[in-house]
Amino acid sequence: MIGYLRKVLAIVWKDIVAELRTKEMFSAMFVFAILTIVVFNFAFDLRVSGERVRQVAPGALWVAFTFAGILGLNRAFVTERDQGCLEGLLLAPVDHTAIYYGKMISTVLFMMVVEALTLPVFTAFFGVNLFDLRLLLVIFLGTVGFAAVGTLLSAMTAQTRAREVLLPILLLPVAAPVLIAAVKATAGVLDGLALSEISRWLQLLLAFDLIFPAVAFMTFDYVVKE
Repeated sequence: MIGYLRKVLAIVWKDIVAELRTKEMFSAMFVFAILTIVVFNFAFDLRVSGERVRQVAPGALWVAFTFAGILGLNRAFVTERDQGCLEGLLLAPVDHTAIYYGKMISTVLFMMVVEALTLPVFTAFFGVNLFDLRLLLVIFLGTVGFAAVGTLLSAMTAQTRAREVLLPILLLPVAAPVLIAAVKATAGVLDGLALSEISRWLQLLLAFDLIFPAVAFMTFDYVVKE
């Protein structure tokens, strides 16, 4: 078990080092998230004020996170394939599921860094206080669920020519329950509801966080080889 965790962490560390050298994925994710927030702010500036901001803010926030995450997921396995590293990982004496968990964890880390930098900008534009431990819990659970689904589908589409188009087409319908639950839970937190009142949405997020990594454990070997 310890050896397996070391292999997972080795893949995570490799992704972090590679990203620190180029900063291509992180830069694209961050700029896209900020651009989405700016567009939403100007789109609703004349029509939304006061309490109605709370109705728009959760959806705008998760649209920014979602599309930034898709950009990151598109690069997760494509970079490995283009540089000829994917074949090396598959030939390494390691369970292929370690590749999935390593990629999923690194995707979560990249998304959370982008989200941490995006939240202050979102707060400045929309005037909504997002620095709440309950909201941070929702964002974490939503990010893990989204990355769990996206990493599996990213590996599936990495070998196709139309991967940039195919990934969002496959990902968004499958991840829809995660995004809906995240938006509803975020709206509940902004409305001042207690965790018990949004527990059903948190349970749905937690279910995805547990189920999809388990599904990937059973199917990733077939997906990455085919």
